Amino acid sequence: MLAVSIVARRLLPESEVPAMLALHRRCFDNVLEERFRGDLAQKHWVILLREGDGTLAGFSTQQLIELNCPGGTERFLFSGDTIVAREHWRQPGLAGGFGHLMLRLIEQHGEGGLFWFLISKGFRTYRFLPTFFSSYYPGPACTAAERARLKPALDRVAAHKFGSSYDADTGIVGSHAAKDRLREGQGGATDARRRDPHVDFFVRANPGWGAGDELACLAPIAAANFKPSALRVIRATAPVWVR
Repeated sequence: MLAVSIVARRLLPESEVPAMLALHRRCFDNVLEERFRGDLAQKHWVILLREGDGTLAGFSTQQLIELNCPGGTERFLFSGDTIVAREHWRQPGLAGGFGHLMLRLIEQHGEGGLFWFLISKGFRTYRFLPTFFSSYYPGPACTAAERARLKPALDRVAAHKFGSSYDADTGIVGSHAAKDRLREGQGGATDARRRDPHVDFFVRANPGWGAGDELACLAPIAAANFKPSALRVIRATAPVWVR
């Protein structure tokens, strides 16, 4: 079982960054150190996964974005660079770390206007949504009511974060020359995998994923929106907080 820690980014030791960068380069092409460090500097937390000997096995960078809207403040937990070493793909620690951070935000801010904002280069990241949440957008079973409720908030935060790189019509954050992209073999959707309706939906919704395009997604962070399976993973995870 991987050890999980949730570290305030301001307390992240500089010595951790080279290992994070090296793991990122194992999974992605076109990884520029300056861009990686610049992205990390914008984040508020880093979820770290470690093997028993302390070797870094995965991480995810997290930012809390707050927007003042006509109906009040909206808060978005934005998941940035997220990588788990291939040999640990079936480990639940990252999902458990996500869940504990979300529960902490509920304690601090309440559930009103609180969302998880995710951009997905690959179907494995996208599948966190149907695994974790009952209601989210976009997805193969999203209703018109869910679209009407969630897409406006998604458009607001995606435009705020990515500007003209975000296409509200397609929901895609477009790639550019400086962006990283999944290495060959990391995110391919075979015919067998596409029998999963969520994988098939992701490939159809984001046909440019191989070039680095990302699908923008949103889910309400609320206790009632967590699936029972997600709650079991959260309860089974005991992260160390460094804050």
